[in-house]
Amino acid sequence: MPILWSFRRCPYAMRARLAIDASQQQVELREILLRDKPDRFIAVSPKATVPVLQCDEGKIIEESRDIMFWALKRNDPEGWLDIWRQNPAYVTAFLDRLDGAFKTNLDRYKYASRYDADAALKHRDAGVVFIAELDNILAQKPALSGDRLGVLDFACLPFIRQFRIADSMWFDKQNWLALHKWLQTFLTSSRFERVMKKYSPWHEGEQGVDFP
Repeated sequence: MPILWSFRRCPYAMRARLAIDASQQQVELREILLRDKPDRFIAVSPKATVPVLQCDEGKIIEESRDIMFWALKRNDPEGWLDIWRQNPAYVTAFLDRLDGAFKTNLDRYKYASRYDADAALKHRDAGVVFIAELDNILAQKPALSGDRLGVLDFACLPFIRQFRIADSMWFDKQNWLALHKWLQTFLTSSRFERVMKKYSPWHEGEQGVDFP
């Protein structure tokens, strides 16, 4: 069985678990603590960031979006990859922007004390430009992926959740009606509850948990 090294709150690991849940590709999930990474995990992936997937054929996948595509290309009952099949260039550009400039601004806003506390609001404002564009898309159609939720939505939702957590009172006051509905529907869904289930940290010699 493939092994998924994960950390519950990491948005990258979250979106990997979301895709695996949707695809019903069973893996052995090993929850780790980022402050106490197991030697086995570091040996598998020296970059030591989650998620990491050890495939049953021995291949190591170290990027969350690649894990999403690994799972969904094997089984995609909900059509998450429909938009990618129709327009792969658009999907790639969207994910590059999400994982690039937006994630940089998110980190420097949410974790401003690690970077430059005085620049936090500048990075928040830069992130808002992207979020406002998402709200505009969602005001015109049901999902970022088109007529239904798909890979763009579930790749993005964990990071928008993090942006909200940075200052939820401020976030909830913003005039993003479509985006608020989209996010809250996700946060109250059974799928979110499943992928956010708490597991004890994995230790050497133990078996992980079957997921999903």
